[in-house]
Amino acid sequence: MPKNYLKKFIPNPEKLKQSRALGLLGSQIYEANLWHLNRKSVARAFFNGLFWAFIPMPFQMLASALFAIPLKANIPLSIALVWITNPLTMPFVFYFNYKVGMLILGSQNEKNFQLSVEWIWDKMEHIWMPLYVGSVVSGLVVGAISYATISILWRFHVIKRWKERKLRNTK
Repeated sequence: MPKNYLKKFIPNPEKLKQSRALGLLGSQIYEANLWHLNRKSVARAFFNGLFWAFIPMPFQMLASALFAIPLKANIPLSIALVWITNPLTMPFVFYFNYKVGMLILGSQNEKNFQLSVEWIWDKMEHIWMPLYVGSVVSGLVVGAISYATISILWRFHVIKRWKERKLRNTK
């Protein structure tokens, strides 16, 4: 089961309490749902992590971790999901976000688009609004879909396990 596999990578709560760096965030950081895998914390982590993955900004992992606390989302999973946008996928995701933003804002396409850092920096004053509008909308949509999908799949898995247990106990 994926839950048991993922548990290997989640830190021990007692070791977390000994960390001085985490102590700066207060006692909320030690809340059980932030470190345990259950349906709500995992679904919220998918929403949170995938939302921040779609936002073009530095320190996405930090933003995801900090927002996981009030959302009561699993922190390690929230951070890991941000890496959906990595150096290989980032250009494609952000170009998609830009196109979504252009569609929402009804803007004209940039002529002579080039997928290069120089061109993007040169045109940033023109492309930042559609990029960020598209990023927020895409992040919210993908996050909401992933939240619903994880909740439904987790529920189906639990129902399946109940039925299997019931069959085993009737034999």
